[in-house]
Amino acid sequence: MLIREDGSTVGTIGGGCTEADVWALAREAIERDSPIRRSFELSANTAEEEGLACGGIVEIFIEPLGRPTVHIFGAGHIARQLAPLVEMVGMKCVIIDDRPQFANSEHFSASSEIIVSDFEECLEKLMISPASFVVIVTRGHKYDHLVLSKTIKTTAGYIGLIGSKPKIARIYKLLRKEGVSQERLDEIHAPIGLDIGSRTPEEIAVSIAAELVAHRRKAFVTGKGRRLGKADQATIA
Repeated sequence: MLIREDGSTVGTIGGGCTEADVWALAREAIERDSPIRRSFELSANTAEEEGLACGGIVEIFIEPLGRPTVHIFGAGHIARQLAPLVEMVGMKCVIIDDRPQFANSEHFSASSEIIVSDFEECLEKLMISPASFVVIVTRGHKYDHLVLSKTIKTTAGYIGLIGSKPKIARIYKLLRKEGVSQERLDEIHAPIGLDIGSRTPEEIAVSIAAELVAHRRKAFVTGKGRRLGKADQATIA
């Protein structure tokens, strides 16, 4: 039985009160982003009331699906530090860069997916959904603008851009000229990462990873002025 975050379902585990309880537990599993195992005892009377042929004990396992994927555009120093942190907190990591000397297994773990592709065409090779996180840390203004101009048109649940405020302002100005609304630009996390005074690639990676977790957990981030959203999830029972 698939139970979506909006409460809608596909399939059934038999109906009745038990299914209603499982539905409620599924919503809890989505919120906690962790599995739940629960046993239900059905007496003969309860089974009869629910229209079941027999009683007994039924054990239900509820598991959140749709492991969030972080697409990191750029395979430089920050990406190398960020990738292991992303995987450590249970998120899949995809590295995209057009330089094979940077985007390779020598710099990233075997568990990371590595895509060597021109930034102009790379989105054709990606599956970006509301459960996707986009982190833009390319090697320059030109490529940051290119990637953002393409990913901003996707359904990614989170898009973050690295850079100074003047640089970001210049990119936003270009995007507005290209027809991107200010409302859409306001949804971008830029400069990316929580403000922890980070300077080194390692510290910047920590600040970015923390913001990704905050977004995933609907945490309220002081200074952002709003409650962050959460990637779509579903549970299966």
